[in-house]
Amino acid sequence: MTASLTFPATGARLAMLYMCAGLAGCGSIANFSQDTFKPYVPEVVQGNFVSKEQRQAIVAGMSRAQVKDILGTPLVTSLFHADRWDYTFSIRRQGVSPQSFQLTVFFKNDVVSSVDSGDLPSESEFVDRLRVQRKAAPATNLQASEEDLKKFPVNPAPTSPQPAASLPASYPPLEPAPR
Repeated sequence: MTASLTFPATGARLAMLYMCAGLAGCGSIANFSQDTFKPYVPEVVQGNFVSKEQRQAIVAGMSRAQVKDILGTPLVTSLFHADRWDYTFSIRRQGVSPQSFQLTVFFKNDVVSSVDSGDLPSESEFVDRLRVQRKAAPATNLQASEEDLKKFPVNPAPTSPQPAASLPASYPPLEPAPR
């Protein structure tokens, strides 16, 4: 009979303990900043990057094979627009603004008639855009001052060097002798 009376009291104590722990957890949420829990954003690269140098290499009168050698396989070719190749490129990286570029090559009788593109970056400009600027850590001083050196005892050099184990006068050859 005493066992049944103590069980509800223990249950009430456990419920009170859980409630106090929950309230204590709510009070510590204010200590977190917005940067505490950041989701991982994967790098997404889509399409064919076309640089300003590649765009300048495409001139009117080139064949489809020559364009494909310079720019690669087009991202979009349509059955309804057989005389048009579209090259698009987009990249999204964490800490870098999204970038998107597009180039369209128009053909007439299987040769380039015109090229339409936005402002394309050169290869070096594109690489510079991808770099994430990070704050450099302060440089550590690697030189000891006179006060720092005085902290360590100076051991006098021995006046008479101890003879080391005798070394052989010559060593065996590393390679066999030629025949």
